[in-house]
Amino acid sequence: MGENFGAILTAMVTPFDERGRVDEDAAIALMRHLVEHGSDGIVVCGTTGEAATLDDDEHLGVIELAVREMKSSREAGNGYTVIAGVGSNDTRHAVNLTERATALGADALLSVNPYYNRPSRRGIVAHYREVVRATDLPILLYNIPQRTGSDMPNDLLAELAQLDHIVGVKQANADNLAKVDGMVIYAGNDDMLADVLDLGEPGGILTGSHIFGNEMRRMVDEPDRRHEVDATLQDVYRDMAVAPAACSVKAALDLIGVPVGKPRLPYVELDDDELAVVRALLERHGMLATAA
Repeated sequence: MGENFGAILTAMVTPFDERGRVDEDAAIALMRHLVEHGSDGIVVCGTTGEAATLDDDEHLGVIELAVREMKSSREAGNGYTVIAGVGSNDTRHAVNLTERATALGADALLSVNPYYNRPSRRGIVAHYREVVRATDLPILLYNIPQRTGSDMPNDLLAELAQLDHIVGVKQANADNLAKVDGMVIYAGNDDMLADVLDLGEPGGILTGSHIFGNEMRRMVDEPDRRHEVDATLQDVYRDMAVAPAACSVKAALDLIGVPVGKPRLPYVELDDDELAVVRALLERHGMLATAA
């Protein structure tokens, strides 16, 4: 199962309505947009999904909605994957989210190591020993030290791969990028996708694929042109980083006619200068041609 999640997985933003509530209709429209533009599946309730600002009912509601929508797609003959973010820096909370996302029918789980409180290596292992007992689904770990405050080096990942159900890692530390015994590797940053694919690994959990999914798909489907395509996306990696991904992606989606609302505080909408960067990027790539 570990290698069957797909190659282009989009870490989906969570749409909010004008009152700041989860907008289910917009979420369904976005899911359909993503699978029509190169995504093999979606990751919901991750960082880009603003999971840190979702209460548990909202969090689980988004997972349930994604499973329901993608299941209908599967019944129509498409094999779209739903991976549910279930990480927490409170092991009891992580276990609870893991149990409940499993019951809702997600295909796999994404579980970040505890952030902010930064447990020791033994603490990280103990945390995941509890998490894996709460599910029979495959689990992808998430290594993003710039957010968690602690890196999971590859020897620790190899140790964690010995635990039941842990099958891979979303690797967002480019310095650690190498094969790991017992794990598949997904790019955790868009600019790592080509290198991960070159390793023979499955693909990436990406944010730019909200907008540029078809181009990212080409990096998978046309390996001989992979680095040529990657070169054309360098400005995407650079300019979408003008603000946190949830903020810049939401702005870009709005500009191309896929409205998903504003981010929640403490994230804020792009200011005029930031928005001009994103608009110019979309114009360069011909994404605003139909709106012009």
